[in-house]
Amino acid sequence: MATTVTTPAATVRRPRRLGGRLRKAVLVVHILAAGAWVGIDVVMAVFVFTALASDSDQTVALSYQALEMFAVWPMTAAGMLCLASGMVLGLGSKYGLVRYWWVAVKLLLNVLLSTLVLVALRPGVQEAAEQGRRLAAGEAATIQTSDLVFPPIVSPTLLVVAFLLSVYKPWGRLRKSTR
Repeated sequence: MATTVTTPAATVRRPRRLGGRLRKAVLVVHILAAGAWVGIDVVMAVFVFTALASDSDQTVALSYQALEMFAVWPMTAAGMLCLASGMVLGLGSKYGLVRYWWVAVKLLLNVLLSTLVLVALRPGVQEAAEQGRRLAAGEAATIQTSDLVFPPIVSPTLLVVAFLLSVYKPWGRLRKSTR
């Protein structure tokens, strides 16, 4: 998707930009997806830290069972929507996907966090939910809470870094322009 501009000196290919309304619509989707992602992380933190602080087996069981329903797939959906809308914004704007450091770092953070949700978080949440079901049934359960403490701390922290990168746009271009 590029337009060709012919000048007397040379032919210059410019990437097609998003129109104002479409760019704003995609930007709203991007911001809402990122906000949902942070919200899901906050709810995950509430479930994890409630389970850690509770003396009630039923509360612990319910908290870990709720994690399975609430954390992985909604977080994956929010991350993928954030990634897709961010790529559309990058491709349809002057910033590009890997033209500026701040955009490349945001892209890397999104891919990293989305991958970690599926590779690292999902198995831990599934195991905690299974142990929560055992605990709710009155069986003995051994829940490793230390594995679930870090995701609700690391993910929101990196998402805040991504938000700050969007606002301050530090570091400039990856390569100097030859134009």
